[in-house]
Amino acid sequence: MYKIFAQIVGDVDENLPRVCDELGISLTKEEKKINVRPLLRLVMKRFFGAFTGFVDMCVEHVPSPAANAHTKVEHVYTGSMETELAEAMVQCDADGPLMIHTTKLYPTPDATSFHVLGRIMSGTLHANQEVRILGENYSLQDEEDSRFGMVGRLWIAEARYKIEVNRVPAGNWILIEGIDQSIVKTSTITEVSGPEEIYIFRPIKFNTSSVIKIAVEPVNPSELPKMLDGLRKVNKSYPLLNTKVEESGEHIILGTGELYLDCVMHDLRKMYSEIDIKVADPVVSFCETVVETSSLKCFAETPNKKNKITMIAEPLEKGLAEDIENEVVQITWPRKRLGEFFQTKYDWDLLAARSIWAFGPDATGPNILVDDTLPSEVDKNLLIAVKDSIVQGFQWATREGPLCDEPIRNVKFKILDAVIAGEPIHRGGGQIIPTARRVAYSAFLMATPRMMEPYYFVEVMAPADCVSAVYTVLARRRGHVTQDAPVPGSPLYTIKAFIPAIDSFGFETDLRTHTQGQAFCLSVFHHWQIVPGDPLDKSIIIRPLEPQPATHLAREFMIKTRRRKGLSEDVSINKFFDDPMLLELAKQDVMLNYPM
Repeated sequence: MYKIFAQIVGDVDENLPRVCDELGISLTKEEKKINVRPLLRLVMKRFFGAFTGFVDMCVEHVPSPAANAHTKVEHVYTGSMETELAEAMVQCDADGPLMIHTTKLYPTPDATSFHVLGRIMSGTLHANQEVRILGENYSLQDEEDSRFGMVGRLWIAEARYKIEVNRVPAGNWILIEGIDQSIVKTSTITEVSGPEEIYIFRPIKFNTSSVIKIAVEPVNPSELPKMLDGLRKVNKSYPLLNTKVEESGEHIILGTGELYLDCVMHDLRKMYSEIDIKVADPVVSFCETVVETSSLKCFAETPNKKNKITMIAEPLEKGLAEDIENEVVQITWPRKRLGEFFQTKYDWDLLAARSIWAFGPDATGPNILVDDTLPSEVDKNLLIAVKDSIVQGFQWATREGPLCDEPIRNVKFKILDAVIAGEPIHRGGGQIIPTARRVAYSAFLMATPRMMEPYYFVEVMAPADCVSAVYTVLARRRGHVTQDAPVPGSPLYTIKAFIPAIDSFGFETDLRTHTQGQAFCLSVFHHWQIVPGDPLDKSIIIRPLEPQPATHLAREFMIKTRRRKGLSEDVSINKFFDDPMLLELAKQDVMLNYPM
């Protein structure tokens, strides 16, 4: 290519005929006289053929909406594939009931509202049509997350151009105006008088998690409403972003990394709120877990003394938490199929595998609640009557653990015994839910609790003479190298490593400084790993502004997170244990090891 280019741009009259003869390209006398640019295009076209490769590839390998509809619907639709509605989507039927899967919101140039991008799975959408918008939390049992809205104008989005249309049939992507108010990330749009039994499209799953968080507040406190409005908008604009308010009143933004949060803050300040915003130092989200089985059966009584629940906690089998999160196994499966999965893959016994009550803190949460009671000891009918309340208490406990209000991970909670009141009035949610949460906490604290921190997988490309500097930078930040190998046919090395997310702030800058800008790195969230040290060891004294030895890290992370959230300095098990339970503890002589 370079040679052809050089010959045409250089000396056309002498060299070009010879090159054309060698390559078998024929040019007429008139064609040889045209300008350089058109000539170059002509020669290249005759040498390579027509410029339709990309389009041909798309036509040949990307299936049409109708051909691919079955695969698509099966993948994204949460309802049954046997219904008429699913059939209409599989047929990509423009005359069927309206179903649109929206996945992205694009801000308007003035950043006051958003246009919604979605794919029409069935039916036809018209401009100025009234529709029903179902959010990610909508279900047939809980229809709260559902709104009616009026569609404005419609556009076909073609890169930087938008072509306005009046109606769009099934199989097309469409930009919709006027319905962004009630949509946060993704949504399902249907007709106002659509089918009765309607399920939503599955929210988008990502292969990485938002583990880095920053707290934000306006420089001028009176501008808080502007910042809140900006946070709502930036949350819509970035699919992976999470925003929440901690119990201490801090406004938290969770993102995947430093550069990501940098872009978010730029948009928040410049586009969506146009005010000055202060940002706290970045921190990471932690998880809480256990490494042993509870040292004794933990029980708690309800405030009215009519019910009593007994539980223990133990770690889950390796890989099970990831299977639940990646939806390899789902709680919605029939009990028989669920039981078979746990028996064959994780060697659970038949009774335990068939008695799984819930995953937590949500349908794909990495903790399991198992009913391990025996019908001979416990009245199963009464237990089933309060099942929902116990599950809610378990969900609440796993969403905010006892160490520092962070989610619990990789723990199996077993209900060993339950005394439930016969009269429905004595076993209401108000009695059972907080008690189930309290007993889950006490079982957790008796099972050698530990903190978990997020780890990044880092891939560094650097010349051979910089490899030692890369190792030095990683070692300083508790990173460990898993592989280093030369890149074939180049002077570069690839170094693969794991680094704790909390130690990754400024890593890229540090790396460039130590290698004179020659190293280049990519990092992505990879897994959760236990922090060294015991978070409940009271003998550890955290001295301010001093680096802690590795064995003190868990204690340091826990105490500093509790301080930041406005919680009391230490975890007190008194808070979760009833008096009878404390007496039981004293008898067993385990009191010595636990903070009171």
